[in-house]
Amino acid sequence: MNAVMPLDAPLPRDRLGRPLHDLRISVIETCNYRCPYCMPEGQAESPSLAGSSARLGFDEIERLARAFVLLGVRKLRLTGGEPLLRRDLPALVARLARIPGVEDLALTTNGALLAGQAKALREAGLHRITISLDSLEPEGFRALTGGRGDLAEVLAGLAAAEAAGFSRIKINCVVQRGVNEEQVLPLAERFRGSGHVLRFIEYMDVGTCNGWRPQDVVPSAELRDRIAARWPLRPREPVYRGEVASRYAYADGAGEIGFVSSVSEPFCGDCHRARLSADGRLYTCLFAREGTPLRPAPGEDEAALAARIAAVWTARADRYSELRGQAGKDRRKIEMFYIGG
Repeated sequence: MNAVMPLDAPLPRDRLGRPLHDLRISVIETCNYRCPYCMPEGQAESPSLAGSSARLGFDEIERLARAFVLLGVRKLRLTGGEPLLRRDLPALVARLARIPGVEDLALTTNGALLAGQAKALREAGLHRITISLDSLEPEGFRALTGGRGDLAEVLAGLAAAEAAGFSRIKINCVVQRGVNEEQVLPLAERFRGSGHVLRFIEYMDVGTCNGWRPQDVVPSAELRDRIAARWPLRPREPVYRGEVASRYAYADGAGEIGFVSSVSEPFCGDCHRARLSADGRLYTCLFAREGTPLRPAPGEDEAALAARIAAVWTARADRYSELRGQAGKDRRKIEMFYIGG
């Protein structure tokens, strides 16, 4: 029989004193791209998932989200795979947007299908959108998506999101040495003054199928200096403790830019994110080896679910990025496409 968490119980903290504030919900494990750093063609499959029958249903996702909110979660982000491949996604957004206590409801997408769904997502109650965009050069973009991506579709999706009323959209670019680092300045120039926030992300050793090597990482400090030489920058204070991106403003007032530096400047000490896979497993670290089954049992209420979640969180001691150099070359990790970035 599951223990039931009292409604007035203190909010859980893990073994390093970190609270639980953010939940990333993977709604689907498949993707329409095959980006080499995430889901390489022919190397990234999900043998543990048996298609749609294994995925959490919308009722289950909502129940779990409500349980996480009981534990202090205020931010929900829908991820994948590519979340826009999940049928009727706006209906799920509407359900999550109605949960009392949810202050921020966001979506991360590659943008390819966004043009046809941006308006419905906005009307359903989605607050924010993040779009992955690693190149502004059409052929380079296609190569970076495993030969599947059309840059024009992504830019159309961005335009549709703007038209639907999404402001301050985040644009994420993963930078790899010798692959797309020449796109850093063109991307910065494209989004300066747009009202959106471009973020450069260090290439990380997520999963085990992307062939990650330390020499392929371009440290954020190098990118920052390269951009600042063209357009001077000044640092900005974090909006909240645990914010993953270091924020900088253009000195001329043309907006903001960010850097996510998990490799060169680990931020494990303030990490308060949990991840829920499409088949209902709880992962307490992006670099975890395995997750804890969390699919709701028939009749299990939100308090009982919250008690199970709290038991996992309070046992958490993950700090992989801080220990990366000691982790060993053969340490297997869950693939990023399985639990979201």
